[in-house]
Amino acid sequence: MAKVHPNDVAVPELLCSSSAAAGDVPAVFTVWRKSLLFNCHGFTVFDAKGDLAFRVDCYASSGPFAARRAELVLMDVDGKPLLTIRRKRFSLVDHWVIYDGDAGGDSASGSAAPLLSVRRHVGLRASNKGALAHVTPLSSSLPLPEAYVVEGSYGRRSCAVRDARGEPVAEVRRKESVGDDVFRLVAQPRLGAPLAMAIVIAIDEMFHAGGSKRSLPRRTCSV
Repeated sequence: MAKVHPNDVAVPELLCSSSAAAGDVPAVFTVWRKSLLFNCHGFTVFDAKGDLAFRVDCYASSGPFAARRAELVLMDVDGKPLLTIRRKRFSLVDHWVIYDGDAGGDSASGSAAPLLSVRRHVGLRASNKGALAHVTPLSSSLPLPEAYVVEGSYGRRSCAVRDARGEPVAEVRRKESVGDDVFRLVAQPRLGAPLAMAIVIAIDEMFHAGGSKRSLPRRTCSV
């Protein structure tokens, strides 16, 4: 059976030659659509050495107010919240906002700052380039001066977040002989691994399970 986490032999072939030549080497991760905690959904992310890098642990929500909550929290190895990925309420299209740290509660008040907006592409027909979503920076603190587009097929685990010049800042790639629930994530340094993973989480909610609007039931995530 193939390993879930990547190995050092597989990493170099994923690197873009132009980036490597400039010393701007991307980070390569293996994403597993499974929480390591019992009775949880989520994600487990390994780095190129096979060490745990990020985690998302989601408990199924219930009760009359469950439908009003729809967020996921990306955490580090120790369970510290890094980013909150929250569904935007009252939006006509599938729209997620990524906040710094733990947004907490049912509102985005407090110290959590909105960083990125990820909005599902909507059109009368599919775009020629297969646009899936549009990523818009919301904070001047980010070194991201422009909007990005997610193109390709998430269902086939072959898509990329591209800048205005068409250069990828993050890519989802299939991992051989493992299945759809395990895939590679390549993150360029200018975007960063946490933000790249947060965008993947939003895209997963939009397009997993054969292109359905959301991949898993609405839920609340915690450490």
